[in-house]
Amino acid sequence: MLNRLQTRLAARRRQTACALARLLRQQDGAAAVEFGLVAAPFLALLFAIMETALIFFSGQALETAVADSARLIMTGQAQSQGLTQATFKNAVCARIYGLFDCQNGIYVDVQTFTSFSGITMNSPLDVNGNFVPTQFSPGGPSDIVVVRLFYQWPVYASLLDKMGNGGKRLLVATAAFRNEPYGS
Repeated sequence: MLNRLQTRLAARRRQTACALARLLRQQDGAAAVEFGLVAAPFLALLFAIMETALIFFSGQALETAVADSARLIMTGQAQSQGLTQATFKNAVCARIYGLFDCQNGIYVDVQTFTSFSGITMNSPLDVNGNFVPTQFSPGGPSDIVVVRLFYQWPVYASLLDKMGNGGKRLLVATAAFRNEPYGS
């Protein structure tokens, strides 16, 4: 009887060892586990790349808008039509399509200088991160003018907010030129 019990116990051990060996050879859930480990960093990197591309694209759109709208000042159209800062901002907003909250988010600063070497630009933000009042001085014929557009782009991927700007990145577009000698 003892032999029989030992034989059964040995058979049970062999069955357990075989089951354990089969379990170790099984790879059915390995792909799901590996994907779970890799998916979160991959998706975070993918979203950061897409947001960075969108920020660069938006910056280029802002640069195009400042170049197009600065032409109104350079050719004297803004001065002859009597554009104010608000109406000039509307002209800027007409050149930006769908990327920006133009009426509430775009800030326009137009300043006139006597020489290119005398151009000094102050920060558009105060120490608390709020916009300081901007100017609108389009100048006259042959004046040197600097047109700047500002927009605080909301940042969603926290890796891109290294500066601690409260989830916003300041986009700036600038055009510096001498007005044409148009008729006054």
